[in-house]
Amino acid sequence: MDPASQDINLNSPNKGLVVDNAETLSDVPVEGAVGNAANPLPPGLTEEEAEELRVELTKVEEEINTLRQVLSAKERHATELKRKLGLSPLTELRQNLTKSWQDVQTSNAYKKTQETLLQAGQKTSAALTTVGTTLSKKLGDMRNSATFKSFEDKVGNLKVRNAPVGQDDYKVVGPKGNGEAVSSPTDSTPTQENPPF
Repeated sequence: MDPASQDINLNSPNKGLVVDNAETLSDVPVEGAVGNAANPLPPGLTEEEAEELRVELTKVEEEINTLRQVLSAKERHATELKRKLGLSPLTELRQNLTKSWQDVQTSNAYKKTQETLLQAGQKTSAALTTVGTTLSKKLGDMRNSATFKSFEDKVGNLKVRNAPVGQDDYKVVGPKGNGEAVSSPTDSTPTQENPPF
């Protein structure tokens, strides 16, 4: 048997085995063979039927082996064609992802989810608008309350004066002008023509 016709089936028990004389293996009993005394025939199966099944099994295994070889050759050929066309695995992946994303976007599930999220967004927006309107109304009501007016009057009576030229501090004088001036906490505050109050 020449190396070209050697069994290349990776699942074969004879893989890599080179046999010069094929008849040397014919006398060796195979473990688990049908008709062997250790493994009797299944009930209702005659020796002739078992032999036919063994022959058919051998043919099917040979066809499988041939198909594996053909598939392997086709895959190599496809890889070579892709290399010549400049298609890299990254390019293929990018194309596959683009196609998959397009498929997802056209699916019914995606469209239904998109509609649901759009409706949820509209409802959330409406709810936030309602909350904003309610808060605005409550703040307006609070601003018109007697407590807020009293606080506003007290804050409005405070006066801020610029310090004399050369000093960077502001003095805050209370409503009665008791003479006690309060300095700014920082000495680096520049003199402003328009005070913050």
